[in-house]
Amino acid sequence: MKSTTTHSPVDLVQGDGSILNFALNLEYLEAEFYLRGATGHGLPDDMVGGTGTPGQVSGGRQVDFRSPLIKNIAREIAMDERAHVAFLRDALGDAAVARPRISLDHSFSAAATAAGLIKPGEVFDAYANDRNFLFAAFLFEDVGVTAFKGAAPFISNKTYLDAAAGLLATEAYHAGIVRATLFSEGLADDSVFDVVHKISAVRNAVSGPADDDQDLGTKDEANLVPTDEYGRAFGRSAAEILNIVYLDPQAGSSGGFYPDGLNGDIVHGTGPTAS
Repeated sequence: MKSTTTHSPVDLVQGDGSILNFALNLEYLEAEFYLRGATGHGLPDDMVGGTGTPGQVSGGRQVDFRSPLIKNIAREIAMDERAHVAFLRDALGDAAVARPRISLDHSFSAAATAAGLIKPGEVFDAYANDRNFLFAAFLFEDVGVTAFKGAAPFISNKTYLDAAAGLLATEAYHAGIVRATLFSEGLADDSVFDVVHKISAVRNAVSGPADDDQDLGTKDEANLVPTDEYGRAFGRSAAEILNIVYLDPQAGSSGGFYPDGLNGDIVHGTGPTAS
């Protein structure tokens, strides 16, 4: 059973608010992806308003899961991501940004095309079956872990640093579950490793110059936990995260899963409009 511990609100410094709103933008995306796949419905209207330009979500529907395991994974992660949105909105109060416009259809096709999984003009449906859903989840989950790891040193308030550590740990659990489940799928069908490798390569290519993204290895030598040489999860800068979710190192301030960009102060990748 989930715990019900509550936290008293504290004052945010300006930088903390910007970081938490950046995280909220990312949590909107993850929550909408998982909730629609697990339940057929996205976030309720009372959890998407706020400052900035509000947007709708295109794509996404309930998956006809064949595997009870994957169905349960999707549902639990969906509830966690919904709770993350609620927490960040409560922490930010009136400063919380609105959910920006989110693409859960064309974006996945663009990512799959870039990875060489489909041909230009074809469609990749992340909600078509269990495995497609897991591939799409893999695209997100490692990004969430590296985003929180990268942001942690810049959070000033210790209460929210503690909260960010908790969110990072949850995202790491999610990523580990998705990676382990895909590895199990790969033991039955070796092509899974090739697909995961291509998705990892796209993230690595668009994020920036660092060669840090990691796939699952092979059935003979697993790489379930992506770490550095000291066994630590690695972090990414906000700009590197934005390059991934915009699906283009030259996108600047919009594209991919966020066709109109994010809301808040942290919106620029490393493209020509970056500041």
